Amino acid sequence: MKMESLDVRGRWKARMNAVEACTLPETVPDLLDSATNRYGERIALNFFEDDISVTYQTLRDLTCRVADGFTKMGITKGDRVAVMLSNRLEFAVSWIAIGRIGAIMVPINPNYTPRELLYVLNDSGALALVIEDSFLPTLTEIAGAASSLKDDKVVVAGKHENANGRLHWDDLLVKDQGCVETVQVARDDLLNIQYTSGTTGLPKGCMLSHDYWLVITRTSIAVDSEPAVRLLTAQPWFYMDPQWHLLKTLWSGGTLYCAKRPSLSRYISWLKKYKIEWCQFPKLAMQQPTEDDDGNTRLKHAFLSGWRGDAELHFESRFAATGRDIFGMTEIGMALAMPGDAVNMIGKGSCGLPTPWRKARICNASGEEALPGEVGELEISGRAILQGYWNKPEATAAAFNGVWFRTGDLFRCDDQGYYYIVGRIKEMIRRSSENISAREVESVVQMLPEVFDAAAVPVPDERRGEEVKLYIQLKPGLTPADCDVAKLQSHCERLLAPFKVPRYYSFIEEFPRTSSNKIAKSALTNAAVDPLKNAYDRVDSIWR
Repeated sequence: MKMESLDVRGRWKARMNAVEACTLPETVPDLLDSATNRYGERIALNFFEDDISVTYQTLRDLTCRVADGFTKMGITKGDRVAVMLSNRLEFAVSWIAIGRIGAIMVPINPNYTPRELLYVLNDSGALALVIEDSFLPTLTEIAGAASSLKDDKVVVAGKHENANGRLHWDDLLVKDQGCVETVQVARDDLLNIQYTSGTTGLPKGCMLSHDYWLVITRTSIAVDSEPAVRLLTAQPWFYMDPQWHLLKTLWSGGTLYCAKRPSLSRYISWLKKYKIEWCQFPKLAMQQPTEDDDGNTRLKHAFLSGWRGDAELHFESRFAATGRDIFGMTEIGMALAMPGDAVNMIGKGSCGLPTPWRKARICNASGEEALPGEVGELEISGRAILQGYWNKPEATAAAFNGVWFRTGDLFRCDDQGYYYIVGRIKEMIRRSSENISAREVESVVQMLPEVFDAAAVPVPDERRGEEVKLYIQLKPGLTPADCDVAKLQSHCERLLAPFKVPRYYSFIEEFPRTSSNKIAKSALTNAAVDPLKNAYDRVDSIWR
Protein backbone atom coordinates (compact mmCIF):
# COMPACT_ATOMS: atom_id res chain seq x y z
CA MET A 1 0.00 0.00 0.00
CA LYS A 2 2.81 2.42 0.87
CA MET A 3 4.61 1.56 -2.40
CA GLU A 4 1.40 2.29 -4.33
CA SER A 5 1.04 5.61 -2.49
CA LEU A 6 4.68 6.43 -3.23
CA ASP A 7 4.12 5.87 -6.95
CA VAL A 8 1.02 8.09 -6.93
CA ARG A 9 2.80 10.87 -5.10
CA GLY A 10 5.80 10.62 -7.40
CA ARG A 11 3.65 10.96 -10.51
CA TRP A 12 1.72 13.82 -8.92
CA LYS A 13 4.91 15.69 -8.03
CA ALA A 14 6.26 15.28 -11.55
CA ARG A 15 3.05 16.59 -13.10
CA MET A 16 2.88 19.54 -10.75
CA ASN A 17 6.52 20.45 -11.42
CA ALA A 18 5.85 20.35 -15.16
CA VAL A 19 2.91 22.71 -14.74
CA GLU A 20 4.97 25.14 -12.68
CA ALA A 21 7.50 25.26 -15.51
CA CYS A 22 4.84 26.53 -17.93
CA THR A 23 4.79 30.16 -19.03
CA LEU A 24 1.40 31.71 -18.23
CA PRO A 25 -0.22 34.60 -20.10
CA GLU A 26 0.40 38.00 -18.59
CA THR A 27 -3.26 38.82 -17.94
CA VAL A 28 -6.72 37.25 -18.06
CA PRO A 29 -7.65 39.15 -21.28
CA ASP A 30 -4.45 37.77 -22.81
CA LEU A 31 -5.73 34.25 -22.07
CA LEU A 32 -8.99 35.00 -23.91
CA ASP A 33 -7.11 36.54 -26.85
CA SER A 34 -4.84 33.52 -27.13
CA ALA A 35 -7.81 31.11 -26.91
CA THR A 36 -9.66 33.13 -29.57
CA ASN A 37 -6.72 32.84 -31.94
CA ARG A 38 -6.90 29.06 -31.57
CA TYR A 39 -10.63 28.38 -31.21
CA GLY A 40 -12.29 31.49 -32.69
CA GLU A 41 -15.57 30.02 -33.99
CA ARG A 42 -16.10 27.45 -31.24
CA ILE A 43 -18.81 28.15 -28.70
CA ALA A 44 -17.22 29.52 -25.52
CA LEU A 45 -20.30 30.21 -23.39
CA ASN A 46 -23.77 28.69 -23.56
CA PHE A 47 -26.40 30.19 -21.26
CA PHE A 48 -28.74 27.36 -22.13
CA GLU A 49 -31.83 28.49 -20.22
CA ASP A 50 -31.76 31.85 -22.02
CA ASP A 51 -30.83 30.27 -25.38
CA ILE A 52 -27.77 32.53 -25.60
CA SER A 53 -24.42 31.27 -26.82
CA VAL A 54 -21.31 33.11 -28.01
CA THR A 55 -18.18 32.01 -29.81
CA TYR A 56 -14.68 32.78 -28.62
CA GLN A 57 -14.43 35.48 -31.28
CA THR A 58 -17.71 37.10 -30.24
CA LEU A 59 -16.79 36.99 -26.57
CA ARG A 60 -13.46 38.67 -27.30
CA ASP A 61 -15.10 41.33 -29.48
CA LEU A 62 -17.70 42.11 -26.81
CA THR A 63 -15.07 42.51 -24.12
CA CYS A 64 -13.11 44.90 -26.35
CA ARG A 65 -16.18 47.01 -27.12
CA VAL A 66 -17.25 47.20 -23.48
CA ALA A 67 -13.70 48.02 -22.43
CA ASP A 68 -13.82 50.98 -24.82
CA GLY A 69 -17.20 51.90 -23.36
CA PHE A 70 -15.81 51.93 -19.83
CA THR A 71 -12.93 54.10 -21.00
CA LYS A 72 -15.33 56.60 -22.55
CA MET A 73 -17.17 56.67 -19.19
CA GLY A 74 -13.94 57.86 -17.61
CA ILE A 75 -12.93 54.59 -15.96
CA THR A 76 -9.15 54.26 -15.77
CA LYS A 77 -6.57 51.82 -14.45
CA GLY A 78 -7.05 51.05 -10.75
CA ASP A 79 -10.66 52.25 -10.61
CA ARG A 80 -13.15 49.90 -9.00
CA VAL A 81 -16.22 48.83 -10.99
CA ALA A 82 -18.93 47.04 -9.00
CA VAL A 83 -20.94 44.35 -10.81
CA MET A 84 -24.34 43.33 -9.45
CA LEU A 85 -25.73 40.86 -11.97
CA SER A 86 -27.33 37.46 -11.96
CA ASN A 87 -25.95 34.61 -14.09
CA ARG A 88 -25.93 36.25 -17.50
CA LEU A 89 -23.52 36.95 -20.35
CA GLU A 90 -22.97 40.56 -19.28
CA PHE A 91 -21.17 39.38 -16.15
CA ALA A 92 -18.47 37.50 -18.03
CA VAL A 93 -18.09 40.32 -20.56
CA SER A 94 -17.87 42.98 -17.84
CA TRP A 95 -15.19 41.07 -15.92
CA ILE A 96 -12.79 40.66 -18.81
CA ALA A 97 -13.53 44.14 -20.17
CA ILE A 98 -12.69 45.63 -16.78
CA GLY A 99 -9.42 43.71 -16.83
CA ARG A 100 -8.52 45.02 -20.29
CA ILE A 101 -8.31 48.60 -19.03
CA GLY A 102 -6.56 47.72 -15.78
CA ALA A 103 -9.60 48.45 -13.65
CA ILE A 104 -10.79 46.20 -10.80
CA MET A 105 -14.09 44.33 -10.59
CA VAL A 106 -16.03 44.25 -7.32
CA PRO A 107 -18.64 41.44 -7.61
CA ILE A 108 -21.74 42.07 -5.48
CA ASN A 109 -24.25 39.52 -4.24
CA PRO A 110 -27.66 40.43 -5.78
CA ASN A 111 -29.33 39.23 -2.57
CA TYR A 112 -27.69 41.95 -0.53
CA THR A 113 -29.86 44.32 1.43
CA PRO A 114 -29.37 48.08 1.04
CA ARG A 115 -27.17 48.07 4.16
CA GLU A 116 -24.87 45.39 2.74
CA LEU A 117 -24.73 46.95 -0.72
CA LEU A 118 -23.84 50.33 0.71
CA TYR A 119 -21.05 48.83 2.80
CA VAL A 120 -19.36 47.16 -0.19
CA LEU A 121 -19.75 50.21 -2.45
CA ASN A 122 -18.24 52.52 0.15
CA ASP A 123 -15.56 50.13 1.36
CA SER A 124 -14.34 49.45 -2.17
CA GLY A 125 -14.71 53.04 -3.30
CA ALA A 126 -16.49 51.86 -6.45
CA LEU A 127 -16.67 54.60 -9.10
CA ALA A 128 -19.02 52.68 -11.39
CA LEU A 129 -21.71 50.03 -11.10
CA VAL A 130 -23.09 47.54 -13.62
CA ILE A 131 -26.45 46.44 -12.24
CA GLU A 132 -29.38 44.36 -13.42
CA ASP A 133 -32.67 46.20 -13.76
CA SER A 134 -34.42 43.94 -11.24
CA PHE A 135 -31.93 44.97 -8.53
CA LEU A 136 -32.46 48.72 -8.95
CA PRO A 137 -34.89 48.97 -5.99
CA THR A 138 -32.03 48.02 -3.65
CA LEU A 139 -29.86 50.75 -5.17
CA THR A 140 -32.70 53.26 -4.94
CA GLU A 141 -32.92 52.78 -1.18
CA ILE A 142 -29.38 54.05 -0.75
CA ALA A 143 -29.60 56.82 -3.34
CA GLY A 144 -26.84 59.36 -2.75
CA ALA A 145 -25.33 57.46 0.18
CA ALA A 146 -22.55 55.77 -1.81
CA SER A 147 -19.85 58.41 -1.54
CA SER A 148 -17.96 57.70 -4.78
CA LEU A 149 -20.76 56.46 -7.06
CA LYS A 150 -22.65 58.89 -9.30
CA ASP A 151 -25.68 58.14 -11.47
CA ASP A 152 -23.80 58.78 -14.72
CA LYS A 153 -21.51 55.87 -13.81
CA VAL A 154 -24.38 53.40 -13.28
CA VAL A 155 -24.94 50.98 -16.17
CA VAL A 156 -28.20 49.02 -16.22
CA ALA A 157 -28.53 45.61 -17.89
CA GLY A 158 -32.03 44.54 -18.87
CA LYS A 159 -35.12 46.66 -19.46
CA HIS A 160 -34.40 50.23 -18.50
CA GLU A 161 -35.01 53.76 -19.65
CA ASN A 162 -32.18 56.23 -19.10
CA ALA A 163 -33.50 57.73 -15.88
CA ASN A 164 -31.43 59.95 -13.57
CA GLY A 165 -28.62 60.05 -16.09
CA ARG A 166 -27.95 56.31 -15.87
CA LEU A 167 -26.66 54.40 -18.85
CA HIS A 168 -27.96 51.25 -20.47
CA TRP A 169 -25.76 48.25 -21.24
CA ASP A 170 -26.12 48.95 -24.95
CA ASP A 171 -24.50 52.35 -24.35
CA LEU A 172 -21.28 50.52 -23.44
CA LEU A 173 -21.18 48.63 -26.72
CA VAL A 174 -18.96 51.07 -28.55
CA LYS A 175 -18.64 50.46 -32.30
CA ASP A 176 -16.19 47.65 -32.85
CA GLN A 177 -12.77 49.05 -33.67
CA GLY A 178 -10.82 45.99 -32.62
CA CYS A 179 -8.97 45.52 -29.37
CA VAL A 180 -6.62 48.47 -29.07
CA GLU A 181 -4.85 48.16 -25.71
CA THR A 182 -3.83 51.64 -24.59
CA VAL A 183 -3.08 50.73 -20.96
CA GLN A 184 -0.22 48.59 -19.75
CA VAL A 185 -1.64 45.85 -17.51
CA ALA A 186 0.66 43.45 -15.66
CA ARG A 187 0.13 40.07 -14.03
CA ASP A 188 0.40 41.48 -10.49
CA ASP A 189 -2.20 44.20 -11.11
CA LEU A 190 -5.48 43.65 -9.29
CA LEU A 191 -8.39 42.21 -11.24
CA ASN A 192 -10.88 41.54 -8.41
CA ILE A 193 -11.76 42.74 -4.97
CA GLN A 194 -13.67 39.62 -4.02
CA TYR A 195 -15.68 40.09 -0.81
CA THR A 196 -15.96 37.13 1.51
CA SER A 197 -17.90 36.70 4.72
CA GLY A 198 -15.59 37.75 7.53
CA THR A 199 -15.44 35.96 10.86
CA THR A 200 -15.23 39.34 12.58
CA GLY A 201 -18.46 40.61 11.07
CA LEU A 202 -18.50 42.65 7.88
CA PRO A 203 -17.18 41.13 4.64
CA LYS A 204 -13.52 41.57 3.73
CA GLY A 205 -12.37 42.31 0.20
CA CYS A 206 -9.72 39.87 -1.05
CA MET A 207 -7.31 41.61 -3.43
CA LEU A 208 -6.80 39.16 -6.29
CA SER A 209 -4.47 39.78 -9.22
CA HIS A 210 -4.59 38.64 -12.85
CA ASP A 211 -1.88 36.14 -11.96
CA TYR A 212 -4.02 34.70 -9.17
CA TRP A 213 -6.72 33.70 -11.66
CA LEU A 214 -4.25 32.31 -14.18
CA VAL A 215 -2.43 30.25 -11.56
CA ILE A 216 -5.53 28.68 -10.04
CA THR A 217 -7.14 27.89 -13.39
CA ARG A 218 -4.00 26.37 -14.88
CA THR A 219 -3.88 24.32 -11.70
CA SER A 220 -7.48 23.19 -12.21
CA ILE A 221 -6.51 21.78 -15.61
CA ALA A 222 -3.47 20.00 -14.16
CA VAL A 223 -5.39 18.07 -11.51
CA ASP A 224 -8.02 16.69 -13.90
CA SER A 225 -7.78 12.98 -14.55
CA GLU A 226 -8.77 13.54 -18.21
CA PRO A 227 -9.12 16.63 -20.44
CA ALA A 228 -12.67 17.97 -20.69
CA VAL A 229 -14.25 20.33 -23.24
CA ARG A 230 -17.88 20.44 -22.02
CA LEU A 231 -18.04 22.03 -18.58
CA LEU A 232 -20.96 23.02 -16.36
CA THR A 233 -21.29 25.91 -13.93
CA ALA A 234 -24.41 26.46 -11.86
CA GLN A 235 -23.15 28.61 -9.01
CA PRO A 236 -23.85 32.37 -8.85
CA TRP A 237 -21.32 34.32 -10.91
CA PHE A 238 -20.61 36.84 -8.17
CA TYR A 239 -18.86 33.99 -6.37
CA MET A 240 -15.43 33.12 -7.64
CA ASP A 241 -16.35 29.63 -8.88
CA PRO A 242 -17.99 30.47 -12.23
CA GLN A 243 -15.25 32.99 -12.89
CA TRP A 244 -12.53 30.37 -12.65
CA HIS A 245 -14.76 27.85 -14.44
CA LEU A 246 -14.78 30.28 -17.39
CA LEU A 247 -10.99 30.54 -17.44
CA LYS A 248 -10.63 26.77 -17.08
CA THR A 249 -12.80 26.52 -20.19
CA LEU A 250 -10.63 29.00 -22.09
CA TRP A 251 -7.51 26.97 -21.28
CA SER A 252 -9.10 23.83 -22.73
CA GLY A 253 -10.82 25.39 -25.74
CA GLY A 254 -14.12 24.01 -24.50
CA THR A 255 -17.66 25.25 -23.90
CA LEU A 256 -18.96 26.34 -20.52
CA TYR A 257 -22.65 25.57 -20.02
CA CYS A 258 -24.10 28.15 -17.63
CA ALA A 259 -27.26 27.73 -15.55
CA LYS A 260 -29.31 30.74 -14.44
CA ARG A 261 -29.26 29.60 -10.84
CA PRO A 262 -28.35 26.55 -8.74
CA SER A 263 -30.85 23.72 -8.81
CA LEU A 264 -30.28 20.46 -6.98
CA SER A 265 -33.31 18.85 -8.60
CA ARG A 266 -32.16 19.65 -12.17
CA TYR A 267 -28.39 19.39 -11.83
CA ILE A 268 -28.05 15.75 -12.83
CA SER A 269 -30.42 16.22 -15.77
CA TRP A 270 -28.15 19.04 -17.01
CA LEU A 271 -25.17 16.69 -16.90
CA LYS A 272 -27.03 14.27 -19.14
CA LYS A 273 -28.72 16.70 -21.52
CA TYR A 274 -25.60 18.73 -22.30
CA LYS A 275 -23.17 15.80 -22.21
CA ILE A 276 -21.07 17.45 -19.53
CA GLU A 277 -17.53 16.10 -19.06
CA TRP A 278 -16.45 18.17 -16.01
CA CYS A 279 -18.24 19.86 -13.14
CA GLN A 280 -17.91 20.94 -9.54
CA PHE A 281 -20.54 18.56 -8.23
CA PRO A 282 -22.74 19.75 -5.32
CA LYS A 283 -22.89 17.07 -2.66
CA LEU A 284 -26.56 17.70 -1.89
CA ALA A 285 -27.49 16.74 -5.46
CA MET A 286 -26.65 13.17 -4.47
CA GLN A 287 -29.94 13.18 -2.57
CA GLN A 288 -31.82 13.11 -5.87
CA PRO A 289 -33.33 9.72 -6.74
CA THR A 290 -31.03 7.36 -8.61
CA GLU A 291 -31.97 6.69 -12.24
CA ASP A 292 -30.98 3.79 -14.47
CA ASP A 293 -28.95 5.97 -16.85
CA ASP A 294 -26.91 7.81 -14.19
CA GLY A 295 -23.88 5.76 -15.14
CA ASN A 296 -24.17 6.68 -18.81
CA THR A 297 -23.26 10.36 -18.61
CA ARG A 298 -20.21 11.79 -20.42
CA LEU A 299 -18.79 12.93 -17.08
CA LYS A 300 -15.05 12.31 -16.77
CA HIS A 301 -13.99 14.16 -13.63
CA ALA A 302 -15.76 16.10 -10.89
CA PHE A 303 -14.34 18.27 -8.15
CA LEU A 304 -15.83 17.32 -4.79
CA SER A 305 -15.32 19.66 -1.87
CA GLY A 306 -15.60 18.46 1.70
CA TRP A 307 -16.98 14.99 0.94
CA ARG A 308 -16.32 12.51 3.70
CA GLY A 309 -16.78 8.84 4.48
CA ASP A 310 -17.93 6.72 1.56
CA ALA A 311 -19.62 9.61 -0.30
CA GLU A 312 -16.91 9.62 -3.00
CA LEU A 313 -17.36 5.89 -3.52
CA HIS A 314 -21.11 6.33 -3.99
CA PHE A 315 -20.48 9.14 -6.48
CA GLU A 316 -18.05 7.09 -8.58
CA SER A 317 -20.26 4.03 -8.48
CA ARG A 318 -23.34 6.00 -9.50
CA PHE A 319 -21.84 8.08 -12.32
CA ALA A 320 -18.91 5.94 -13.47
CA ALA A 321 -16.69 9.02 -13.28
CA THR A 322 -13.69 10.13 -11.24
CA GLY A 323 -14.61 12.29 -8.25
CA ARG A 324 -11.84 13.78 -6.15
CA ASP A 325 -11.78 16.09 -3.17
CA ILE A 326 -10.20 19.53 -3.34
CA PHE A 327 -9.54 22.21 -0.72
CA GLY A 328 -9.45 25.89 -1.49
CA MET A 329 -10.40 29.34 -0.30
CA THR A 330 -10.96 32.66 -2.01
CA GLU A 331 -7.71 33.91 -0.51
CA ILE A 332 -5.50 31.11 -1.84
CA GLY A 333 -7.43 29.43 -4.65
CA MET A 334 -7.08 25.66 -4.92
CA ALA A 335 -4.39 24.61 -2.46
CA LEU A 336 -4.90 20.84 -2.09
CA ALA A 337 -6.29 18.21 -4.43
CA MET A 338 -6.53 14.45 -4.45
CA PRO A 339 -4.77 12.78 -7.44
CA GLY A 340 -7.11 11.01 -9.80
CA ASP A 341 -5.05 7.81 -9.64
CA ALA A 342 -5.01 7.73 -5.82
CA VAL A 343 -7.72 5.07 -5.75
CA ASN A 344 -6.43 3.71 -2.45
CA MET A 345 -7.29 7.06 -0.81
CA ILE A 346 -10.97 7.13 -1.81
CA GLY A 347 -13.19 7.35 1.24
CA LYS A 348 -10.38 8.14 3.68
CA GLY A 349 -11.40 11.76 4.12
CA SER A 350 -8.22 13.37 2.81
CA CYS A 351 -8.19 16.62 0.82
CA GLY A 352 -5.10 15.43 -1.02
CA LEU A 353 -1.68 16.92 -1.76
CA PRO A 354 -0.45 20.46 -2.46
CA THR A 355 -1.21 21.76 -5.96
CA PRO A 356 1.14 23.65 -8.32
CA TRP A 357 2.56 26.89 -6.96
CA ARG A 358 1.31 26.03 -3.45
CA LYS A 359 3.16 24.91 -0.34
CA ALA A 360 1.34 23.69 2.75
CA ARG A 361 2.28 23.25 6.38
CA ILE A 362 0.51 22.71 9.69
CA CYS A 363 1.42 24.76 12.74
CA ASN A 364 0.52 23.87 16.31
CA ALA A 365 -0.66 26.27 19.01
CA SER A 366 2.93 27.27 19.73
CA GLY A 367 3.44 28.35 16.13
CA GLU A 368 5.81 25.48 15.43
CA GLU A 369 5.44 23.15 12.47
CA ALA A 370 3.42 20.15 13.56
CA LEU A 371 4.60 16.56 13.49
CA PRO A 372 2.84 14.00 11.24
CA GLY A 373 -0.55 13.23 12.74
CA GLU A 374 -0.54 16.30 14.99
CA VAL A 375 -3.50 18.66 14.60
CA GLY A 376 -2.85 22.33 13.93
CA GLU A 377 -3.75 25.24 11.69
CA LEU A 378 -3.19 24.81 7.95
CA GLU A 379 -1.01 27.51 6.43
CA ILE A 380 -0.50 28.04 2.68
CA SER A 381 2.10 29.99 0.73
CA GLY A 382 2.95 30.36 -2.94
CA ARG A 383 2.67 32.41 -6.07
CA ALA A 384 -0.22 34.84 -6.50
CA ILE A 385 -2.25 34.23 -3.37
CA LEU A 386 -4.25 37.25 -2.24
CA GLN A 387 -2.33 40.50 -1.86
CA GLY A 388 -4.24 41.31 1.31
CA TYR A 389 -7.65 42.57 2.41
CA TRP A 390 -8.77 45.84 0.87
CA ASN A 391 -8.58 48.75 3.32
CA LYS A 392 -7.92 46.37 6.21
CA PRO A 393 -4.20 46.30 7.04
CA GLU A 394 -4.81 44.89 10.52
CA ALA A 395 -6.86 42.00 9.14
CA THR A 396 -4.18 41.40 6.52
CA ALA A 397 -1.43 41.30 9.15
CA ALA A 398 -3.46 38.92 11.31
CA ALA A 399 -4.07 36.58 8.35
CA PHE A 400 -0.39 36.03 7.61
CA ASN A 401 2.45 34.34 9.42
CA GLY A 402 5.29 35.79 7.37
CA VAL A 403 4.66 34.61 3.81
CA TRP A 404 2.23 31.94 5.02
CA PHE A 405 -1.53 32.54 4.89
CA ARG A 406 -3.34 31.27 7.96
CA THR A 407 -6.44 29.45 6.75
CA GLY A 408 -8.16 29.24 10.13
CA ASP A 409 -8.84 25.55 9.48
CA LEU A 410 -7.57 22.68 11.61
CA PHE A 411 -5.74 19.96 9.69
CA ARG A 412 -3.45 17.00 10.19
CA CYS A 413 -0.98 15.47 7.76
CA ASP A 414 -0.19 11.77 7.65
CA ASP A 415 3.25 10.24 7.14
CA GLN A 416 2.55 9.94 3.40
CA GLY A 417 2.03 13.69 3.02
CA TYR A 418 -1.77 13.63 2.61
CA TYR A 419 -3.76 16.39 4.34
CA TYR A 420 -6.97 15.90 6.32
CA ILE A 421 -9.32 18.62 7.53
CA VAL A 422 -10.27 18.17 11.19
CA GLY A 423 -12.35 21.24 11.95
CA ARG A 424 -12.30 24.99 11.73
CA ILE A 425 -11.13 27.76 13.96
CA LYS A 426 -13.21 30.37 12.21
CA GLU A 427 -16.84 30.75 13.18
CA MET A 428 -18.41 30.26 9.78
CA ILE A 429 -21.72 28.62 8.95
CA ARG A 430 -21.94 26.83 5.60
CA ARG A 431 -25.53 26.87 4.30
CA SER A 432 -25.68 25.17 0.88
CA SER A 433 -22.98 27.00 -1.08
CA GLU A 434 -23.16 30.14 1.07
CA ASN A 435 -20.63 31.10 3.75
CA ILE A 436 -22.31 32.98 6.59
CA SER A 437 -20.40 34.91 9.22
CA ALA A 438 -21.84 34.13 12.65
CA ARG A 439 -20.42 37.44 13.85
CA GLU A 440 -22.31 39.44 11.24
CA VAL A 441 -25.63 37.80 12.14
CA GLU A 442 -24.96 38.44 15.83
CA SER A 443 -24.01 42.08 15.20
CA VAL A 444 -27.27 42.70 13.36
CA VAL A 445 -29.39 41.11 16.11
CA GLN A 446 -27.54 43.08 18.78
CA MET A 447 -28.79 46.29 17.18
CA LEU A 448 -32.17 45.61 18.77
CA PRO A 449 -32.44 47.51 22.07
CA GLU A 450 -34.03 44.55 23.84
CA VAL A 451 -31.15 42.18 23.11
CA PHE A 452 -28.37 41.75 25.67
CA ASP A 453 -26.35 39.19 23.71
CA ALA A 454 -26.75 36.76 20.84
CA ALA A 455 -25.02 33.74 19.35
CA ALA A 456 -25.43 32.29 15.88
CA VAL A 457 -24.42 28.65 15.48
CA PRO A 458 -24.73 25.98 12.78
CA VAL A 459 -27.15 23.10 13.13
CA PRO A 460 -27.10 20.07 10.82
CA ASP A 461 -29.57 20.05 7.94
CA GLU A 462 -30.06 17.19 5.50
CA ARG A 463 -30.90 19.44 2.54
CA ARG A 464 -28.55 22.40 3.02
CA GLY A 465 -25.75 20.91 5.07
CA GLU A 466 -26.13 23.50 7.82
CA GLU A 467 -28.79 25.99 8.92
CA VAL A 468 -28.41 29.03 11.15
CA LYS A 469 -29.72 28.85 14.68
CA LEU A 470 -29.88 32.02 16.76
CA TYR A 471 -29.70 32.09 20.56
CA ILE A 472 -30.97 35.31 22.13
CA GLN A 473 -30.41 36.59 25.66
CA LEU A 474 -32.69 39.54 26.43
CA LYS A 475 -31.82 42.37 28.77
CA PRO A 476 -32.68 41.88 32.45
CA GLY A 477 -36.36 42.24 33.19
CA LEU A 478 -37.48 41.55 29.62
CA THR A 479 -39.27 38.46 28.33
CA PRO A 480 -39.86 37.06 24.83
CA ALA A 481 -43.12 38.98 24.81
CA ASP A 482 -41.05 42.18 24.65
CA CYS A 483 -39.02 40.96 21.66
CA ASP A 484 -40.70 37.98 20.04
CA VAL A 485 -39.55 35.82 17.15
CA ALA A 486 -41.59 37.81 14.65
CA LYS A 487 -39.70 40.97 15.59
CA LEU A 488 -36.34 39.21 15.45
CA GLN A 489 -37.11 37.66 12.09
CA SER A 490 -38.39 40.92 10.59
CA HIS A 491 -35.29 42.75 11.81
CA CYS A 492 -32.98 40.13 10.29
CA GLU A 493 -34.87 40.09 6.99
CA ARG A 494 -34.51 43.86 6.71
CA LEU A 495 -30.75 43.93 7.30
CA LEU A 496 -29.46 40.56 6.10
CA ALA A 497 -29.48 38.80 2.75
CA PRO A 498 -32.13 36.04 2.72
CA PHE A 499 -29.59 33.21 2.99
CA LYS A 500 -28.18 34.71 6.20
CA VAL A 501 -31.53 34.99 8.04
CA PRO A 502 -31.61 32.42 10.87
CA ARG A 503 -34.06 29.56 10.51
CA TYR A 504 -34.18 28.62 14.20
CA TYR A 505 -34.60 30.86 17.27
CA SER A 506 -34.13 30.03 20.95
CA PHE A 507 -34.30 32.32 23.96
CA ILE A 508 -31.77 31.68 26.69
CA GLU A 509 -31.67 33.11 30.20
CA GLU A 510 -27.89 33.17 30.40
CA PHE A 511 -25.14 32.04 28.04
CA PRO A 512 -22.50 29.55 29.11
CA ARG A 513 -19.20 31.44 29.23
CA THR A 514 -15.51 30.69 28.95
CA SER A 515 -12.94 31.90 31.46
CA SER A 516 -12.43 34.99 29.27
CA ASN A 517 -16.18 35.67 29.38
CA LYS A 518 -16.77 34.70 25.76
CA ILE A 519 -19.85 32.70 24.86
CA ALA A 520 -18.97 29.00 25.01
CA LYS A 521 -20.47 28.00 21.68
CA SER A 522 -19.21 24.45 22.05
CA ALA A 523 -21.70 24.03 24.89
CA LEU A 524 -24.50 25.29 22.63
CA THR A 525 -23.62 22.84 19.86
CA ASN A 526 -22.93 19.83 22.07
CA ALA A 527 -23.70 16.74 19.98
CA ALA A 528 -25.44 15.12 22.96
CA VAL A 529 -28.07 17.86 22.98
CA ASP A 530 -30.93 18.11 20.50
CA PRO A 531 -30.14 21.45 18.81
CA LEU A 532 -33.76 22.00 17.74
CA LYS A 533 -35.40 21.33 21.08
CA ASN A 534 -37.47 24.34 22.21
CA ALA A 535 -36.45 26.28 19.09
CA TYR A 536 -38.81 28.14 16.78
CA ASP A 537 -38.59 27.03 13.15
CA ARG A 538 -39.46 29.98 10.90
CA VAL A 539 -39.74 27.77 7.79
CA ASP A 540 -42.26 25.36 9.29
CA SER A 541 -43.69 28.06 11.62
CA ILE A 542 -43.65 25.80 14.68
CA TRP A 543 -41.88 25.47 18.02
CA ARG A 544 -39.83 22.30 18.06
